[in-house]
Amino acid sequence: MKKTLLMMMAAVLLSSVAAAQTGHGAEQRKKVGVVLSGGGAKGMAHIGVLKVLERAGIPVDIVTGTSMGSIIGGLYAIGYNAQALDSMVRVQDWTYVISDREDLRRQSLGDRKKQNTYFFSTGMTIGKRDGNAGGLIKGKNLAELFQQLCTGYTDSLDFTTGLPIPFACVATNIIDNSEVDFHSGRLPQAMRASMAIPAAFSPVRIGDQVLVDGGLKNNYPADIARAMGAEVIIGVTVQGAPKVAEDLGNTMSILSQIIDVNCKNKYDENLAITDLHMQVDTEGYGSASFTPAAIDTLIRRGEEEAMRHWDDIAALKERIGIDASFRPTILHPLRPQVLTEKHRVTGYTFENMTPQAERFIRQKYHLSRTDSIDAALEQQLTTTMRVDLFYQTAECRLVPEGDGVRVVLSAGNRKSVQLHAGFRYDTEDYAAVQLGVDIPLKTALPVNTDVMLRLGKRLKARAELTVHPRSFTRPTISYEFNRNDVDIYMKGDLAYNILYNQFRGELTPINFNLKNFNLQLGLRWDFMHYRNKLGTEDAPQVMLKNEHFFSYRAQLNYNSEDNWYFPTRGSRFRAEYAYVTNNLAQLNERGADGSVVGKRTGMSEVSADWRGSFTFGERFTLQPMVYGRLLFSSVFPAVFGNTIGGDWFGHYVEQQMPFAGIGNIEYVGHQFVATQLQAQERIGMNSYVLLRVAAAQQADKLRNLLDNRTILGMQAAYYYNTLFGPIGASLGYSNRSKKPYFFLNLGYEF
Repeated sequence: MKKTLLMMMAAVLLSSVAAAQTGHGAEQRKKVGVVLSGGGAKGMAHIGVLKVLERAGIPVDIVTGTSMGSIIGGLYAIGYNAQALDSMVRVQDWTYVISDREDLRRQSLGDRKKQNTYFFSTGMTIGKRDGNAGGLIKGKNLAELFQQLCTGYTDSLDFTTGLPIPFACVATNIIDNSEVDFHSGRLPQAMRASMAIPAAFSPVRIGDQVLVDGGLKNNYPADIARAMGAEVIIGVTVQGAPKVAEDLGNTMSILSQIIDVNCKNKYDENLAITDLHMQVDTEGYGSASFTPAAIDTLIRRGEEEAMRHWDDIAALKERIGIDASFRPTILHPLRPQVLTEKHRVTGYTFENMTPQAERFIRQKYHLSRTDSIDAALEQQLTTTMRVDLFYQTAECRLVPEGDGVRVVLSAGNRKSVQLHAGFRYDTEDYAAVQLGVDIPLKTALPVNTDVMLRLGKRLKARAELTVHPRSFTRPTISYEFNRNDVDIYMKGDLAYNILYNQFRGELTPINFNLKNFNLQLGLRWDFMHYRNKLGTEDAPQVMLKNEHFFSYRAQLNYNSEDNWYFPTRGSRFRAEYAYVTNNLAQLNERGADGSVVGKRTGMSEVSADWRGSFTFGERFTLQPMVYGRLLFSSVFPAVFGNTIGGDWFGHYVEQQMPFAGIGNIEYVGHQFVATQLQAQERIGMNSYVLLRVAAAQQADKLRNLLDNRTILGMQAAYYYNTLFGPIGASLGYSNRSKKPYFFLNLGYEF
């Protein structure tokens, strides 16, 4: 009875919607079509125009669009009103959406670190055609967003009868350079095809068609709206003024001009059948202007352009067949908050996935006990399919079924390799390149081989084998080679240079991962091969003999910061204990000539650091930090001694700790504790000014920690955060070095 009543109420609502849209009935007024042009980010201006049309009470019976116009128009057709669209585009992280980066907020800290090390990463499927090839960006995140926003309309359907407002969009088939008009199909796929800018985004392949941006054939599809029955056409375009020769001074401007010229196809003819045309001023903005400030301005300019036509819009009502006082009660059914609402799950379907992969997902997410799904879980499922199961593409569709939804998980080809590349330059290491290759193995449990090579002053090679069982632990075994070329300073002056090779093998049977949390327990073997040491007469004379070490290690990591380099909220914490030996129990004691003179208890190492971020207002953040490293033993191998300097932990050598005002590596006592306060001010969207002050105590024995003079340091820095990593410089001073220190950094830290 209850279900029948709900169905009757829904029928009444839909009939009232139809009546509201038509005013006094479809037979008493003309059908109105809204046409939205392409233009990349400039198409955000369409939202401002739609706001004014709603305010004026203009009914919308048909929507057509191309490229960004197809996205705004398609979402409008399924129920997002102008205000909902405004809110939706403002909350998106467009830097992520228009890239192929993975959403690793809920993945392991190791995966997140890798994402903030390499500026380039791509998957390859050897021996099979990659259906997502053909562009710098495969558009995986765009496709995923469209799937979420179009919940309820992701299956194949008729866009004329299956949507609240009839809709059509345009793509171009580059096989025969023909126009492809979508009147049916899968809405997210149609929108994705319509905005596939050639070379920038990979084309969409449907059957024997290879589809790219519809603007190449019909950037302003008023003719399609007319063919669908629109008797009054309201059109919006966002193209700028025609370019002259002086405007074409670089590659991007030339490419943009080629696209703009091609977009003139059918433009004049379509403009001639438009009853009210609005050309939004988008001067100063381009197709990639997806910053919050640009989106805000473009929406506002769209609204301002429509308001300049307010009298024309009001006069249009008479042509439509409604009077000036007419106001639709409901423009169209309002979409629910699809990014936050939960849907009842009626079942799960797995497409193009192995039984092992299906079992992995079912057990990892406890799907047998999961009876609802939201956008966050959708994203986690697709990320797991890409990261843990190595699928090139992953799709999660919610298909209405009964009083809930069926979750359809569809995978593409499995990656043969994942390639990474990173580049950096700084005034200490000079230029360095780091390359990485992830190779998934075809095993019952997901197993990944990670190979990395760093080229530069510090040469490094590493191979790691990681098992991804269904639980949160990832057992690993690794082998690493480091060619360390390290300058050691004493109170600001270069004391000596040490060149040595380090060979390392590590077994980590416990590698437990939860969101923001990682616990590792394992055994490590190190062999140090010292090649030479060049120094001054004042440098401490330490005889370096080749030796190996075995160490037991336990490390706890927690990181909830919202940004790897410039956080504004969250905190990070790391604690580690290591017991270092030569024979799994004891440590060699060496004489002045470097020979072994006895055995002693192994060295215990205790280290920890914590940093928190506290934001005041929208741009200013305070970041207190405390850290330290304590060594306990009667024997202290020099290679494990405490060192400070630079901006990052473990940058030049593993035990290195940063200190404001000291740029080079300096040895300090076996007991070292420090505190730092950083003030971070964001300027614009991606520029940061940083001010740091630090203080530290150091001694060879813990009881003498407060006896020595406090080390003080300060540092000022400016950085610009780019897709290639932070670019900036810093200037510091410390009472230990007693001289200013300048440091230039370009790129991610590694």
